[in-house]
Amino acid sequence: MPRVKGGPETRRRHKKILKLAQGHRGARSRHFRSANESVTHALAYAYRDRRRRKRDMRSLWIVRINAAARQHGLTYSRFMALLREAHVGLDRKILADLAVREPETFERIISEVKAPAP
Repeated sequence: MPRVKGGPETRRRHKKILKLAQGHRGARSRHFRSANESVTHALAYAYRDRRRRKRDMRSLWIVRINAAARQHGLTYSRFMALLREAHVGLDRKILADLAVREPETFERIISEVKAPAP
């Protein structure tokens, strides 16, 4: 029985991996074995870090809101509690953006939630 090595299919598979490895340094972009390992790790890191980026962004928003709230005499946790009591439906992403780009609007939100409810 003749030996079958799968030439065209193997070449296609190797080319696909080497294309993904473009931009990696040294042998990692040229030798299949190194490239395969490099690409496998890169894809795993990309998957992991897409989730990590969401965590990082949320913590950045919290830092920005806290800094802006403290300028008006409130802590982050107190400010968020007041927002909940006042039924303000803005999320952290929008609040952080307002705190950075439109401080006057953010100040108006703070004055609204600080005012005692009738």
